[in-house]
Amino acid sequence: MSYLQLGASLYVPATRGDLVEIANRRRFPELRSVIFCTEDAIAAADVPQAVANLRCLLMQLEPVGLRRFVRVRNPEVLSVLLAAEGIQHLDGIVLPKLTRHNLADYLRVIPEASSLRLMPTLETADVFDPSEMRALRDLLLADRVRPRVICLRIGGNDLLQVLGLRRPRGRTIYETPLGPSIAQLVTIFPPQGLSLTAPVFDRFDDAETLAREVRMDVEFGLLGKTAIHPQQIPLIESHYCVGEMDWETAQRILHRDAPPVFRHNDVMCEPATHYRWANVIYQRAEIYGVDRS
Repeated sequence: MSYLQLGASLYVPATRGDLVEIANRRRFPELRSVIFCTEDAIAAADVPQAVANLRCLLMQLEPVGLRRFVRVRNPEVLSVLLAAEGIQHLDGIVLPKLTRHNLADYLRVIPEASSLRLMPTLETADVFDPSEMRALRDLLLADRVRPRVICLRIGGNDLLQVLGLRRPRGRTIYETPLGPSIAQLVTIFPPQGLSLTAPVFDRFDDAETLAREVRMDVEFGLLGKTAIHPQQIPLIESHYCVGEMDWETAQRILHRDAPPVFRHNDVMCEPATHYRWANVIYQRAEIYGVDRS
């Protein structure tokens, strides 16, 4: 599974009564991925009910092409779910507030034979310490762990909470103090093949700012974003569609007979330098299409 296939991942509290309808695409059929949450989206007193709901859900999952994940609250909740009937039908687990200090607690309860993939979330004060992020990165690159990791998610609201802040109206996440931190994460994880997805946009009534933010996400290489409402999904994913000029350039770069250096659309192209970019463009086009307008 490629992180590029996730698109806008809808967060759904696991206490809802329509989990089966959502998970089997009878509600919100446009979804590419969904994350059922047992962590910050629900109160501590509701965790037993959320876990019970998920255990019931796992036995009713149908093969509908939707990528389905659970954001666990802690290793204990993960352990309970791993023992549940039907867990093999789940695509993966979102690990909340992951650091180098608690990664082992989660890995300890995951059987070697399990096919579950992982999406760690970066949302603690450690994010502001480059040495901590490099240490976590190195642990995630270990032979036992790396094949499980689809991508890392950036928890924007939790990171703002660490700073005692909330995003102002009309501001993208890049126009807050988190902007430099996101840029730093981009230089630490993706160079080693660990992709990042973008933080949630937590306003329902500001499509203009959301659109600006998603354009910045794409420029930072953050493809995939948490959605808090289905109405955000078409807007987010429309920005993953590839422009015709980029598509043509990527095709030329990836062509087996491409020269070492060439000019296309008045831009210098070097396949050795631009191969990774072109490959992502190609995959995006396969999933989200090409805008030929």
